[in-house]
Amino acid sequence: MAALPVSFSEVISEKAPKKYQAGIRAELQEMWNCEMIDAARKKRDAIIADYKDVAESAMMCLDEGFERARTVMTLPKYLRKHFRTSNHIEQLNKELKRRSSVIGIFPNESSLLRLMDSVLLERNDVLNARRAIFSPAAYAALIKSSTVTHPRPLAEKQQKLRAA
Repeated sequence: MAALPVSFSEVISEKAPKKYQAGIRAELQEMWNCEMIDAARKKRDAIIADYKDVAESAMMCLDEGFERARTVMTLPKYLRKHFRTSNHIEQLNKELKRRSSVIGIFPNESSLLRLMDSVLLERNDVLNARRAIFSPAAYAALIKSSTVTHPRPLAEKQQKLRAA
C-alpha cells in the first residue's frame, strides 16, 4: 500500500507521470523558497508552462491551490517557516507517542492525560525560554502592518467557495 501524500507538493507530484515527478518536486521546492509572492507566482507560471502538456492534472491542482498554499507569504519573513510547515506539530506528536510508549499500559484515562499535560507543560517551558514567536514588539508591528487585512478577503473567498 502506498503512503498518502502529506504536503501540497506531494499531492501535485503524485498527479504527474512518474518520470516527471522528481523534476516537478525540485521546481516546486524552488517556488516555495521564493522570498516574495510575485516571484513565487512567476515560478508557478513557468512550472505550469513547462509541464502543462505532460502533467495536466498536476498543473491544474497547482494552479487552483497555489493562492491558498501561499497565504503564509503575507506574514513577516521570520514567521513564515513556523506556519508554512507542520514539522513542529509532528515533532510534538512524536514526543507524546514516545513518552506514552515507555509506560505502555495506563491504569486509566486520567493518568494518560496527566502524562500528556506534563509533556506539554515541559514543551511550553522550553519554547518560552527561546525567542517568542510573537514578542510584544513583533505583535504590535504585525497588527500595524497590512498583513492582518490581507488574509481576510482570502478567508471570505474560501467561505463562499465552500457554500457553493
